[in-house]
Amino acid sequence: MPKRLYARSLIIVIAPMILLQSVVAFVFMERHWQTVTQRLSQAVTRDIAAIIDTLESYPQDDGYATIIRIAQERLALRISIEPLEPLPPPGPKPFFSILDRTLSEEITKQIGRPFWLDTVGDSDMIEIRIQLADKVLRVFAKRSQAYASNTHIFLLWMVGTSLVLITIAVAFLRNQIRPILHLAEAAESFGKGRPTHDFKPRGAEEVRRAGAAFIQMRERIERQIEQRTAMLMGVSHDLRTILTRFKLQLALARTKADIQALDEDVEEMRSMLEGYLTFAKGDGAEEPCEFDLNAFFEKLRDEARLRKRGLEIRAPEAMQIFVRPNAFNRLMSNIVGNAFRYAKNVRIEARHPRGMLYIVVDDDGPGVPVEKREEVFKPFVRLDSARNQDKSGTGLGLAIALDIARSHGGDIILDDSPMGGLRVIVQLPV
Repeated sequence: MPKRLYARSLIIVIAPMILLQSVVAFVFMERHWQTVTQRLSQAVTRDIAAIIDTLESYPQDDGYATIIRIAQERLALRISIEPLEPLPPPGPKPFFSILDRTLSEEITKQIGRPFWLDTVGDSDMIEIRIQLADKVLRVFAKRSQAYASNTHIFLLWMVGTSLVLITIAVAFLRNQIRPILHLAEAAESFGKGRPTHDFKPRGAEEVRRAGAAFIQMRERIERQIEQRTAMLMGVSHDLRTILTRFKLQLALARTKADIQALDEDVEEMRSMLEGYLTFAKGDGAEEPCEFDLNAFFEKLRDEARLRKRGLEIRAPEAMQIFVRPNAFNRLMSNIVGNAFRYAKNVRIEARHPRGMLYIVVDDDGPGVPVEKREEVFKPFVRLDSARNQDKSGTGLGLAIALDIARSHGGDIILDDSPMGGLRVIVQLPV
């Protein structure tokens, strides 16, 4: 069965129509067509039998001219009286032999004389030869006299009306499926963080209800994000004010011996606060646009040289993707930054087949145990040997990366690297 709703709907409409017309056509061919052909064959055979009775009962002084004229004018049969000779051997039977079979049965039943029948030759005429006592009667009749030859008209009407109905059904189904496709595209775009404000519910009542429910859900999610962002901005403003006061007091008290430790604590608090806010705010308000992945890789090469790390990048020469640039930059920076922090050599491979982006980051670091690979994506989880420790030590590096990937409709997968460390697979629809 097809997987798409449009194809399934067409099957639901077309299959019963084909089944019904097949049954109707079979019944018509089997009953009506055969009955009409049998009656026509009976009538032609009856006329031939009457001609035979006339030939054998009444003398023909004019050399059969009168009976030949009557047969042609009154019975629409062309006949000839020929000398007695053996009948030709039976010819090949037609594939669809309803006329041949029916006419042979009627001649055998009504006339009971040796005969030869040809229904294969001339498409418009049939030839019948009947052996009499001292002569052979040769008869030519129109095929339409013994055969329901206009049956194709019924079949043409049936096929023609079916095509018209199927065309109407296809146009109607396409019009009904289009709102569902628009709803699916809007939901997919919203899942990727793209704007969907031009979406309007259309179509049948059920589809409109689903579209209205989607709009309400989108508005609730956006409102929740806005409220969370506003609250975090207020909290961050108040906390930054306090931290600024701390730093000012520490700057004025430089003579104390423990001032350096307090200064480091304040700086760590500031870094942790920035990390929390980055994770909580997300990047939903950023508009997607074209992003030059090759330019980003060049920045990574510069960073690797500064950190004295080995970096190998395998990617096509020109890779333009459609993402939220700041969010994607943060995603890759967190992943590659962790690799630089825990490994000496890093390898990045990028592929872009059929609307999907795959970036594989391998390193030769300590890796992450299989049983802990789900935990490293949880916020604030810090493992001793894991890659979930960002620079501020908040345990949000991979959590932020995963949140960004899923907001684009993608995912991040951890695996063992052939280099001996950790493999991070980023997959995004772009």
